[in-house]
Amino acid sequence: MKVIRPWTFAEALAAKAADTEVVPVAGGTDLWVHWPQNLAARARTYLDLTAVGELRGLRFDEGELVIGAGATYWDVLRDPACVERFPLLAAAARQVGAVQIQTRGTWAGNIANGSPAADGVPVLMAYGAEVLLVSTRGERRVPLDELYTGYREMAAAPDELIRSIHVPLRSYDLERFEKVGARRAQTIAKVGAAVTVAGGTWCVVAVSMAPTVRRCPTLEELLSSGPAPVGPDDLLPAVDADVSPIDDIRSTAAYRRNVFARIVYAIADS
Repeated sequence: MKVIRPWTFAEALAAKAADTEVVPVAGGTDLWVHWPQNLAARARTYLDLTAVGELRGLRFDEGELVIGAGATYWDVLRDPACVERFPLLAAAARQVGAVQIQTRGTWAGNIANGSPAADGVPVLMAYGAEVLLVSTRGERRVPLDELYTGYREMAAAPDELIRSIHVPLRSYDLERFEKVGARRAQTIAKVGAAVTVAGGTWCVVAVSMAPTVRRCPTLEELLSSGPAPVGPDDLLPAVDADVSPIDDIRSTAAYRRNVFARIVYAIADS
């Protein structure tokens, strides 16, 4: 394989513009886990962003939390202000693998990987995060809930890189992240949900229920303005309108559908 290692973000953008097929790598936790059997990956060129200091860390700035593309889950966990203001980020970070993964894996990498079972993406989406995409041509912000166009596909141009993630500072009446897996830790979600409620308006994000992590507008409208559900089954028509789970090695579509409805009902009834 070939590795390009820029020292500045400008150098990284230039490298991406020169060859849009290069694969950006930060923590590399999703890439390396499949490396032994993924022979095709060894023939690619990688853009190693770990030396780009501009991408590291996080900060509070003008009414938002700015998470650099190189910021890790551990960066959130060791920041008391971030844990206090965004408890769902901390909850998700604690469930991303073991400490070794938490200290290496990045929030932006979790977004770019595009897994429908991601832990970081749903909580960011529930908080209304936006992604700053940058190229040598300019930059633009894209709401995270509009970023995905299909399974592991993003509405990003071939020459764009994620620069940062922007999470607005808001007050919430309710914040919950629930993940169901084969065990309590170091596992991929069979099904999950990230939920926030602000001023009576619900945001419900489904995990492992569609080709991408996805918001559930029908369910949100029902919970925000409809009659209160008297049981999980009352939510199923809305669930079916918003998502379409599948059978796979980790679970069945029927299980996911019913468990997701029960998770959301339990949150609504709490």
